[in-house]
Amino acid sequence: MPTSATYTDSTAYRNGYKYVLFPYQLPSVYIERIGEKWYYSRETVNNIDAIYNSVFPWFTEKLQNIIPDSWHYKFLKIEVWQYLGLLLLLGVCILLFHIIKKLVYLILRKIQLFIINKSNEKINSALKKLARPIVLLILIELVKVILPSFMLDLDVNAILFLGLNIMITVFWIYVFLKLVQVVMSIYAEFAETTHSKLDDQLVPILHNFLTGIVVFVGLLKMLTLFGIDPVTVIAGASIGGIAVALASQDTVKNLIGTIMIFLDKPFHIGDWIEAGEVVGTVEKVGFRSTRVRAADTSIYQIPNSTLSEMVVNNKGLRSFRRYSTNVGVRYDTPPQLIEAFVKGIRKIIELDPATRDDAFNVEFSGFGDSALLIMVNVYFKELDWNKEQASKHQLHMHILKLASELGVEFAFPSTTVMIEQFPEKESLATEYKITDAQINNIINKIK
Repeated sequence: MPTSATYTDSTAYRNGYKYVLFPYQLPSVYIERIGEKWYYSRETVNNIDAIYNSVFPWFTEKLQNIIPDSWHYKFLKIEVWQYLGLLLLLGVCILLFHIIKKLVYLILRKIQLFIINKSNEKINSALKKLARPIVLLILIELVKVILPSFMLDLDVNAILFLGLNIMITVFWIYVFLKLVQVVMSIYAEFAETTHSKLDDQLVPILHNFLTGIVVFVGLLKMLTLFGIDPVTVIAGASIGGIAVALASQDTVKNLIGTIMIFLDKPFHIGDWIEAGEVVGTVEKVGFRSTRVRAADTSIYQIPNSTLSEMVVNNKGLRSFRRYSTNVGVRYDTPPQLIEAFVKGIRKIIELDPATRDDAFNVEFSGFGDSALLIMVNVYFKELDWNKEQASKHQLHMHILKLASELGVEFAFPSTTVMIEQFPEKESLATEYKITDAQINNIINKIK
């Protein structure tokens, strides 16, 4: 109670002032100043019976009447009969725990199957762990209702109720943590059914984020149990949050970048991307950065805030992988051999199962510095980088075998001096001794 007769509160009450002793536990019990003295308010006095009945169970007085006088002996501020009553209450709670736990688990299973008609061992294990704290919360509420009937000492009562309230807060934190685990398990099952692997990466990020929120709110609730004003706690948390946000602007930017990546989905896990100077396969999208593995197996860690603002060329979203190259043959290659060589490459591509047979180009494209250029433009069906390289290998080998059988020689940068009329010297020009029948036979053998 205020010790000053001139005490004033922010809440005016008629011509005097009122003071609420326990604003959160007993808001209906308060005192008011009349003159220079403090009295319990008229409202509190009129409602004293209702307040008593709301705190103490109906059987409290009957229980006091049947207790023998010898059982009122006190030890550590607790009477003998109160020790016996607490032990009996503990035994009843243990028995009810095993009974109610099975019932709560069955209810949770029904709810889970109603939401998603699918289950596995991981979800069942999480539901069993979730059922335990729920049962404990039910039993603690039962204890809080029965405990006042024991008429314990005020100090003992305060310690017990503080302990029970702490247990309730801890169990609620545990319940919500397990609830997050169950929800994430269900979402992980759903993510596995989708084509995108980016959803799979969202599971651990959401799990960590929701876990942080549960723990943070639980700690705020824990502080209020020790008499700290919740408004003050929330205000302090808001100011602290602003200070942390200002001190870690890069982290906040990366968090926003992460959200934008998951909303826009510019790429998926396993896609081959080009982002600035970084070229490689996306391996993981984390809470702060994205991990990209280059072709030389080195790892790039790109901050999500930077990646969300970059121009990303997602080669993983291509329908086909385009491959274009120029094959250079010697300048002295006869026209009929060039025509046969082009015709043979076309047939190789048409029969190759790894390439599209309806979209390719093989043409004599021009005259290079030291070679006649044959353009080869194909589309591979496989999108995986490793399989694309294997397809290139097979295509190149078929082209090399065709050139070997036809006698077509590949050119390379060189300077050739032709001496054709020098006495006693023979020409260096290559002689192509192959007939049209042999060419047709080679082309027809391609399979």
